[in-house]
Amino acid sequence: MRCPFCREDDSRVVDSRTADDGAAIRRRRECAACGRRFTTAETSVMLVAKRSGVVEPFSRAKVASGVRKACQGRPVSDDDLALLAQRVEDLLRASGSAEIPAMEVGLAILGPLRLLDEVAYLRFASVYRSFDTLDDFEAEIALLRAEGDPLGEEPGARAAVQSPSLPGRSGAAVAQTTVPQRRAH
Repeated sequence: MRCPFCREDDSRVVDSRTADDGAAIRRRRECAACGRRFTTAETSVMLVAKRSGVVEPFSRAKVASGVRKACQGRPVSDDDLALLAQRVEDLLRASGSAEIPAMEVGLAILGPLRLLDEVAYLRFASVYRSFDTLDDFEAEIALLRAEGDPLGEEPGARAAVQSPSLPGRSGAAVAQTTVPQRRAH
């Protein structure tokens, strides 16, 4: 690690600690040349591979922004959206993959969004799954009614739990954590 003071490449680690609830490692380093100490933070970067082939870093803000559109006019706060984005990131990180297809990000959003607000879920799902007809909406609503509330709570009650499997467009169950397992090198 290069010293920010003298630009020397040689430094040693004096102390290491986890930070940000285990999402980062904070290291205290000492420069071998000038003896000054400095702190570095290491985080793992999760990348999203878009359909166009472009790869970009995962962004909680982008998840919240996309879901915010589906939540317009609904009783969903910015804190709710921030928590939803954190849950989505946690689901995706649990897969152990360094690069996630954009399609899997959308799938990971559906479960927590359904628990947060079913109307917002239906709006998001209609765009994400490209509903073309009223039959698509009716089929999704029928599935929501048939499954009932996954927590057995009153409609509209917000819950802080991990999402269950969601019905796919074909009616088959699609698990929220079906991200392909790939190991980062």
